[in-house]
Amino acid sequence: MPMVYCTDYATIAVMRVLGIESSCDETAAAIVEDGKRLLSNVIASSLDLHAKYGGIVPEIAARSHIEAIMPVIEQALDQANCTWDDIDAIAVTYGAGLGGSLLVGVLVARTLAIAKNKPLYGVNHVEGHLYANFLTESALDGYVLPTEQPEFPVLGLIVSGGHSQLVLFENHFQYTLLGQTHDDAIGEAFDKVGKLLGLPYPGGISVAQKAAEGNPAAFMLPKARMTSTSPALQDLRVRRHTSLTQDRRDYWSKRSYDFSFSGLKTAVLRLAQDQIGEDFTFPSTRIAERLDELQKADISASFTQVAFETVVDKAVMAFKEFGPRTVIIGGGVASSQVLRGMLAERLPIDISYTDRKLCTDNGAMIATLGCFKHSLNQPQSDPYSLDIAPNLSM
Repeated sequence: MPMVYCTDYATIAVMRVLGIESSCDETAAAIVEDGKRLLSNVIASSLDLHAKYGGIVPEIAARSHIEAIMPVIEQALDQANCTWDDIDAIAVTYGAGLGGSLLVGVLVARTLAIAKNKPLYGVNHVEGHLYANFLTESALDGYVLPTEQPEFPVLGLIVSGGHSQLVLFENHFQYTLLGQTHDDAIGEAFDKVGKLLGLPYPGGISVAQKAAEGNPAAFMLPKARMTSTSPALQDLRVRRHTSLTQDRRDYWSKRSYDFSFSGLKTAVLRLAQDQIGEDFTFPSTRIAERLDELQKADISASFTQVAFETVVDKAVMAFKEFGPRTVIIGGGVASSQVLRGMLAERLPIDISYTDRKLCTDNGAMIATLGCFKHSLNQPQSDPYSLDIAPNLSM
């Protein structure tokens, strides 16, 4: 390992991991030290290339990664003032995500691991989002980070364009998936509502901005009532609830942590049609031109309120059932100040949120998780055979 020297001249071994992220439209690389100190974080986005299509075009995203990935990695090394001799391991997102985008990052990471003789770790993108919360220090300006790392057991809420999941971590790499969406992810629902209302791309950000102008109580919208539970959740309840009375065990056995946003999205469509005096047969592509700005703002605010209440309700219920020491959130939607405020208001413990810049896709979260894989002797990935897993789940 590389060596650094403190002011008292004591020699301390440090661990630095390069993280590479290319699961969607951001090409990202970062270097993290000891699983807590952010040395560099570089992101090249192809968002502007997709704007005229109203969504991510996989082929364009993959080509953009090919062009950007090596300059981004070199910039991450320069920003951290590191050479390859200072890097102890490479971590790369191998799933979930777009196949072509993942392939670029994985092939580059595999090649670098072989050429530079570095250990390689394949990282789950969704899990990585939560590990951004373990960063507590930064050599970079403009980052506001928690002062302490999360304490286990940890309840993690992942809310992004592709994922909505609630996870209970008993320790690093020991977790139970409590629930997840059965259809649209929350971020995807935001994007689709934005498109319905004719708001600028990306729709999710535009809906959040428009919601700030509206009344969240203007319209009543439904919350999905889910009843399904996974075998893993049932096993966890057997292990954790042995001291409860039978009535309490029966009470919790009926609680589900799964999500659904497709019904809410359809309710918004019907609401918008009603607001312009049309029935369900009216084309969704022609609604936006008939809505005024106040209607768009009130619909956005009402949708945002119910969408966030849906995930906050489940997080609060999971906190009551399992009593974690820490609650963390990750994913692009986790940057919302409205969501953060709702969680802080309803949970009985303080929450330390990571910097909003680390909620969207980035290499820092991948490098941080890679640090823990390396330091806790998790199995390495074979640089000659590591494959992508576009549909990878937790």
